[in-house]
Amino acid sequence: MSDLSGIVCDYPSEDPAVVLTGLAADTSGALTRHGTPAGRRELTGYTVLLHATSWYATSGRILNRPLLDAYADVLNRIRATFAPAVCRCALGHPSDILSDDREHMVEFGVSLLTTAGREIISADYGVEDNDIAVLDCPAFLSDLADTAKEVVHGGIERLFGEIDVSHLDAAFLRNGGRIEFTAVQDALSRTWEDNAGPVGLWCARRWLAGQVNKDERIGVMLCMRMVIQNSYEGLPPSYSRVMQAALKTVDLNAACSHPIHPWSAVADRRAAVLHLCAPAEHPDSPVPPELSARELWECPGQYLELARAGLRTISRWNSKTTPTAFEGTGP
Repeated sequence: MSDLSGIVCDYPSEDPAVVLTGLAADTSGALTRHGTPAGRRELTGYTVLLHATSWYATSGRILNRPLLDAYADVLNRIRATFAPAVCRCALGHPSDILSDDREHMVEFGVSLLTTAGREIISADYGVEDNDIAVLDCPAFLSDLADTAKEVVHGGIERLFGEIDVSHLDAAFLRNGGRIEFTAVQDALSRTWEDNAGPVGLWCARRWLAGQVNKDERIGVMLCMRMVIQNSYEGLPPSYSRVMQAALKTVDLNAACSHPIHPWSAVADRRAAVLHLCAPAEHPDSPVPPELSARELWECPGQYLELARAGLRTISRWNSKTTPTAFEGTGP
């Protein structure tokens, strides 16, 4: 109860991936005992717990596809166990027993696993035994499982699926297919709209598809680098894997004699991209004169530095079991 409460409150004390994987495995075990009184009690409790924790499993804090697959599997099996689910509860299901308070749901879920736990619910909350028994209703549990399934399948698609960003073509492309970098930068500046991931994915896909003109390459690379730098908690694999693939197309063995490249001296990233990609509208260079030459921006060593830095950051994202790393940043 303590471990799961910490997770749903976003202050985990144990590794959430390990705890939730264990929860899915325990649920799988309970399904094999469904024909027994203990198995029926357990399945009720575990269904409530899966429902309470499904938001965290899909929040992006745990970038763990096997965990989500395990959740999807046991929820499908729960639903199959209760199909067809017919409700014979004369008074319906008591909504006051389970609320939107996930910590409260965890407490009830754990307590519902055992006879002793159900007695504690009756004593502490004044809930009649008949009301608790209603929670064992197949229709009630099917509804919980269906809701959790929707959350999990939506999370799998969002975190690991193919994200459609084709709608950004209309915003980012001029007539003739050239990139309008002002529009790209405007989108990145609207951080409250969570635009970083889609913009980075759009840039990476155009790069990989060879849909970038020679004079646009540095702008696209810098936009990807900005997305990675600004995504402090990381991006889901559905975004990061495509950007990683784009960065790996850069010559990572390039060499040059320049002691420093322009990006390392940039204070205003937006100004840098707009100056390079729309110099007529933005003539002022954002770097010292000695670093403003286009040849320095286009140097293979500059691309190398940008790509390596981006790949290091994505590697850190991928190496973390939870992007928030037990810091409790809130749901």
